[in-house]
Amino acid sequence: MTILDRYVTKEFLRLLVLILMTLILLSLLVDFFGKIRMFLSNHATFAQMASYFLWEIPLFVSLTLPASVLLASLITFASFSRSNEIIAMKANGISLYRTSLPVIVISAFICIITFFVSEFLTPYGIDKSEYIRLVDVQKQTDKGTFKQNQIWYRGHSAIYNFRFFDPERNILKGITIFYLNSSFHLTSRLDAEWAEWRDGAWVGHNLLITTFKSETFPGLEWVKQKPLAIPEQPSDFKVVQKDSEKMNYLELRRYINKMREEGYDTARYQVDMYGRTAFPFITLILVFIGISFSLRLGRSGGVTRSIGLGIVIGFSYWLVHAFSLSLGRSGSLPPILSAWMANILFMAAAAYMFYHVET
Repeated sequence: MTILDRYVTKEFLRLLVLILMTLILLSLLVDFFGKIRMFLSNHATFAQMASYFLWEIPLFVSLTLPASVLLASLITFASFSRSNEIIAMKANGISLYRTSLPVIVISAFICIITFFVSEFLTPYGIDKSEYIRLVDVQKQTDKGTFKQNQIWYRGHSAIYNFRFFDPERNILKGITIFYLNSSFHLTSRLDAEWAEWRDGAWVGHNLLITTFKSETFPGLEWVKQKPLAIPEQPSDFKVVQKDSEKMNYLELRRYINKMREEGYDTARYQVDMYGRTAFPFITLILVFIGISFSLRLGRSGGVTRSIGLGIVIGFSYWLVHAFSLSLGRSGSLPPILSAWMANILFMAAAAYMFYHVET
């Protein structure tokens, strides 16, 4: 690296670390004050609260990294312009494209880091923090587990196994229910092809009921349709059902294939899956925008103005991104287009602005 590369890298990384730590701290403080009443009412220990917020850090890192990179690039090059360092670089025959190269390379590495943090650390951190909040702090029973091919749930008097649960339509498929007595002995087993939530109760279809008696062979009964003695409501199973933000890219892809085999619409999950790959690239896109705006402002751009501009740009991206995702989830746009639309629009704007910078 040249002396100039080391200097630009040092200034950018110094600001990036400072801004990232500040945004993470602010996120933790906002979350802390939002949940402090819940922790105190449940007599949570300091260790439980510390563990909860520690596991939330990966989520906040993945969410605040793009904004941190944008603000760091805006302030770095705005300070260069304000102190006439940009003019000195031009006078020595150094192109602004060459000057910004270290920041662009670092941002490309940050894109990779953001992807892996979102892919592996963030889902695991969400699972751990939710377990601490629900089980350790609120003392709720850990009633179920989620796997890609099945859901296990421990009910009031039985253990349920479902191959698939559709939370939008409140439909269970591939149902097996094991009824147990007080001694934890199996008394009966119910197998149903599918069940639906209708008029405040579960109604099973194509059932096989097996009754176990101590001295005789098990009794078998085939039933076309029958209300199921399941006291749990759909909201109870939604706690066990794994949300898309708790799944990484590979888990989402397997889950989407499974839903397709069951004949369900997968648009919502496809949008989230493509969004896993689209979101990290915004870091690199925002760097080009930040550098271009900083150089356009020239000596008039200060820290306060750069921060305000960064907030406006970041808010604009989130607005466009959220709107395009909603269009994809509703079926108005193809999933891959809705996930990448904000990136495409901002990349076009970034390329235009960066190309027209006076070098």
